[in-house]
Amino acid sequence: MASHDVGNGMTGRQILGITLVLLALMGASAARAADPEKRSIQYRDRERTYWLLVPETAVGSGPRPLLVLLHGSGRDGMSLMERWQQLAAREGVVVAAPESLDPRVWIAPADGPDLLRDIVERVRAEVSIDPRRVYLFGHSGGASFSLQMAVAESTYFAAAAVHAGRLHPESYPMADEARRKIPIKIVVGTNDRFFPVEAVQATHDALEERGFPIDLSVIPGHTHDYYGRAPSINEQCWEFLNSVALEGEPEFVQYRFE
Repeated sequence: MASHDVGNGMTGRQILGITLVLLALMGASAARAADPEKRSIQYRDRERTYWLLVPETAVGSGPRPLLVLLHGSGRDGMSLMERWQQLAAREGVVVAAPESLDPRVWIAPADGPDLLRDIVERVRAEVSIDPRRVYLFGHSGGASFSLQMAVAESTYFAAAAVHAGRLHPESYPMADEARRKIPIKIVVGTNDRFFPVEAVQATHDALEERGFPIDLSVIPGHTHDYYGRAPSINEQCWEFLNSVALEGEPEFVQYRFE
């Protein structure tokens, strides 16, 4: 097929080619802008690592929600971050994924709540965040720690959603002292050998007895494998989180975990 000259010595085919190249470059630039960035923060005389994702959809659109991800034992922040990228881009959610001091376990006070607060406040200084919509999500060891942090800082975080975690009975007194009955969602599989449904049900019952709005979702036949089922788990967790906001300005409670 012949190409037709449309002026300035360029053919329609040439202009189309240049347009496609420009669009490709723009797309690549947008993709790079949405890539997670590895950050660090000084905490207790140590340099601590966290990953930050600011999707293009979260830029210039007013204060955005912030989701704090707590990874599973033996993993790192990116292990959860990459599972949340697509949803975060679609919903315009800013995401921060800290890494525990010991990759095998999350421990207070080494990993929170002060560290989590410091990271949240650092992100707020750089990005337009709605302070009434800061959420927790955790998997496995990070899930259990998320539950502990949620009841400890019930007036700082708006809500928490976790996959495969439980609140240890020794943390029940912390739930008794919580200033706010923070909404919590727990997802677990019937075939999870690390967090049996019975143990997770005990956490549900203990929190429900104390007046916490808690939703337990049990997936038949599901194991501990969050990663293979992450899209559907994230969708239901985000639907829960996205419906909650603090009524007033966030308040951080100083606890002694030493």
